[in-house]
Amino acid sequence: MIDRQGLLADSMSDLADFQRLLARQSSQLNALNLSAGADLHAVVKAVKPTVLIGVSGKAGLFDETLIKTMQQHCPQPIVFPLSNPSKHIEAHPADILRWTQGKALVATGSPFKAVEVDGKQHRIAQCNNSYIFPGLGLAVVAAQIRRLPDSLLMIASDVLAEAAQQSISEGLLPPLTESRAISEKIAFAVAKQAIKEKLAPAKTNTELKLAIAKSFWEPAYRDYRRISI
Repeated sequence: MIDRQGLLADSMSDLADFQRLLARQSSQLNALNLSAGADLHAVVKAVKPTVLIGVSGKAGLFDETLIKTMQQHCPQPIVFPLSNPSKHIEAHPADILRWTQGKALVATGSPFKAVEVDGKQHRIAQCNNSYIFPGLGLAVVAAQIRRLPDSLLMIASDVLAEAAQQSISEGLLPPLTESRAISEKIAFAVAKQAIKEKLAPAKTNTELKLAIAKSFWEPAYRDYRRISI
């Protein structure tokens, strides 16, 4: 983790509790010839990451040199500039794809239009909790889940990952138009795991599917017409 202080290390005395959980041990840094507080460029060069996640709010943090250094060790890097609003984004999708000859897999926190590189359209996925939260809520209601531990969140993530693999040629994440089908799959998988962990009343697969279908909310709006009074 890189924060305002640079690379977080356990030798730093001014770390908040949440930072300390992510700080690296000095022995690990020594093995990589890195020091506490090293900047992002030095860390990418030494660690050779395959994924970059930007939640810094610092516009332009992922520059051309950084992305090209990353690609030297990872032909198809995954780059998530997630900061909102878009004026704070670490790098624009069009630049990331241009710097990597269209090979990077990109997801952003804000919506962006598709990017064309060498005649190929790249749909920019929006990394949004709307992919998982509806399915989790549906599972809770349909299966009467009492508690949501990390294991259930991981199951939901696994289902989304499977859906992402099926659409990877069109974008890192499925289009949001598929959210209903994904939500149903997530709800079923999470509910089954909850029953396995005795966090919900026992149900057969058929009973679960019926409960999910019954609990699925679909917006419907009445037709109306304006009248003069």
